[in-house]
Amino acid sequence: MSKDTFNSDRGGRRFPFILTTIILVLAIGAGGFLLFRDTEPPVIVIGPEASVVGKTTQVTVTVTDAGSGLKALTVTAVQGGKEIPLAARTFAEGQKEAAETVALDRGQIAEGPFDIVVAAADTSIYPFGAAGESKAKRSYTLDATPPRIYVQSNINNLNQGGAGLLVFALSEKASRTGIRVGERFFPAYLQHDAGGKFVYHCMFAHPWDVSVADFKPLIEAADAAGNTAQRSFNFHTNARSFRKDSITLSTSFMERTIPEFQGVPQDKSLLDQYLYINNDIRRQNRARLVEFGLDTSAVMLWRGPFMRLPNAANRARFADSRDYLFEGRKVDHQTHLGLDLASIQHAPVPAGNDGRIVFADFLGIYGNVVVIDHGLGLQTLYAHLSAIDVKPGDQVKRGDIIARTGATGLAGGDHLHYGVIISGTPVQPIEWWDATWIKNNIDSKLSD
Repeated sequence: MSKDTFNSDRGGRRFPFILTTIILVLAIGAGGFLLFRDTEPPVIVIGPEASVVGKTTQVTVTVTDAGSGLKALTVTAVQGGKEIPLAARTFAEGQKEAAETVALDRGQIAEGPFDIVVAAADTSIYPFGAAGESKAKRSYTLDATPPRIYVQSNINNLNQGGAGLLVFALSEKASRTGIRVGERFFPAYLQHDAGGKFVYHCMFAHPWDVSVADFKPLIEAADAAGNTAQRSFNFHTNARSFRKDSITLSTSFMERTIPEFQGVPQDKSLLDQYLYINNDIRRQNRARLVEFGLDTSAVMLWRGPFMRLPNAANRARFADSRDYLFEGRKVDHQTHLGLDLASIQHAPVPAGNDGRIVFADFLGIYGNVVVIDHGLGLQTLYAHLSAIDVKPGDQVKRGDIIARTGATGLAGGDHLHYGVIISGTPVQPIEWWDATWIKNNIDSKLSD
């Protein structure tokens, strides 16, 4: 046998061996890839993060597995050594993420502490045939009892368009509480804890645009677990009638006032521009007053009757119903929600009572404005000013000079538009100048 023949035979016998080795190595590599490609178990997140929950609370579970994908999920409540199955799912091959929501209102879980336990598995074969598994637990306390409401102000007299103060207590600290009047909500503010009861003060109003028959105020309270309670309280309110008035618009007045405003459609007629200001911008401005009402002290900053602009004559009154006329026809209708007080030109304007400046700038129809917070959502507004002498954050005392009267905004002449506002709702300012009204409707509630 020649040497070449011998080498050829040996090479022929080695080739299948090499091929087999290569295939074996590839198989081992593929198997290793399949074995080790997903060595991380599923990631579980349980919510909410709050430790106290109510029956309306929903527990949310999200589970993700970026590797081989999800296989199964179980959600269980554990309370007093008892396991309560809440949810169980299996997943289609390749699903990487899933979410499960569990309601607590089925009556399976009693009030008190319990745990939510979640187990999830993926489709990996690591380690050695056992699917990748993970568990997570979060502890909660179920509170299914709504707050109890105790009314402490037994006598509550109001006037349509006027204000009142209610003192009440709750059996637990509220996440939100106050008085609801239709769509309006007047927040209450925690004062102290007295003998296990949480005492709140709430300034509220009988709005000018709500009839006596339709005025049905209710105390509302919600706790941290989402439980809610509602109850009425004793009150008496007096109907009030408000004046009707008309304002005749002139071209010269509109030409003088409209340039003060930004965002007015320039392609409209002079009258349409004015109506845009008197309607759209007016609504925007009143929405800002609601925002200002939330920037308030939780305690009263003032005492005694409020101060009136000295030596001023009453012009327009609170809740005057106004028709706007142009060239002999009615073109608009609005309600005047303050008092117009006329004195000398650029008269000094005193702060009505102690408080903190929350706004001092231009505000649409009101022109240059100062808003003072007096606590519990009670604020006073000073509008159409020619000059402002304070800035937001300043603390003022009753009688401090804060501005000068003027004719900015939609003012027809130099005067002060004076408003009293409770949590964004304008109320009758005259009540707040009356020492007897303050004594009977505010101070008596606080002394009790």
